[in-house]
Amino acid sequence: MEYLSLGKIIDSFSLDGTLKIYSTTNLGEYRYQRGSKVLLLDDENKTYIPFTVLNYRHSGLFDFVKLEGIENKEDALAKKGKEIFVIKNKNDLNEGEYFYSDLRWCKVLNTAQKELGIVKEVEEFPAHITLRVARKNAPDFFVPFIDTFIKSIDIDSKTIVIEVIEGLL
Repeated sequence: MEYLSLGKIIDSFSLDGTLKIYSTTNLGEYRYQRGSKVLLLDDENKTYIPFTVLNYRHSGLFDFVKLEGIENKEDALAKKGKEIFVIKNKNDLNEGEYFYSDLRWCKVLNTAQKELGIVKEVEEFPAHITLRVARKNAPDFFVPFIDTFIKSIDIDSKTIVIEVIEGLL
């Protein structure tokens, strides 16, 4: 079974145990619907503990989530530093869509099919999503995740073809 990270708990937000989560999902409103199940990773036992979402709101980079069973500030603070997950479900996607986590470790090729590197991370910046591409014996480079640069993505073969312009590499 595969899991998707929604973010990391960074603090308690209120006395009722609402969690302040540094968000790594752009689908918070969908993921944290009332009654949805989320999972917290228990680092000691390497198991995922299920929780039911009671309430959600988003502000800036943060999700504020109230989970059943986390009743007060002390309970929430005990979860600080833990990552929150959902089960990865391909049925959540429309045709031609993919999860950002599916882009990691894809080979990046130029339009002449020359390998340029491997996607190390998908990063969100205020302007747009960006691929961080690791190269052998050279610094990482960044590719804006927009049609101007991204020419094709084949998740099955783990390849991404990009248009290279002057200054990109």
